[in-house]
Amino acid sequence: MKLNRIHHIAIICSNYERSKKFYIDILGLKVLREVYREERQSYKLDLEVNGLYQIELFSFPNPPVRPSFPEAAGLRHLAFEVDDIEEWKEYLITNGVDFEQVRIDPYTDKKFMFFSDPDGLPIELYES
Repeated sequence: MKLNRIHHIAIICSNYERSKKFYIDILGLKVLREVYREERQSYKLDLEVNGLYQIELFSFPNPPVRPSFPEAAGLRHLAFEVDDIEEWKEYLITNGVDFEQVRIDPYTDKKFMFFSDPDGLPIELYES
């Protein structure tokens, strides 16, 4: 018995339209399916990441706020592998997304950077 891979990552957002736009228009994720669940007053948006992973973006009425700084207990951050950090840096600047300065991983010598989604969820880009 073994774990095969991560199946999906679930994210609950506070403003569905704002977060939907961010994940689709800014990060470029592909919509697999979008459903409205009347009984829960909730949207569920399934997103594809380069055909490899799936993110489930949920909306719920009045979700509680949760600390989401990189060192808070719980999920630390969501990380995406990219080919060129500098290209992403320019892209984020063009799209008005604030980010931390690019750093170098002292163990791999790879570039990485952090920014946040509309609800403050830390997102890392890590150069391959």
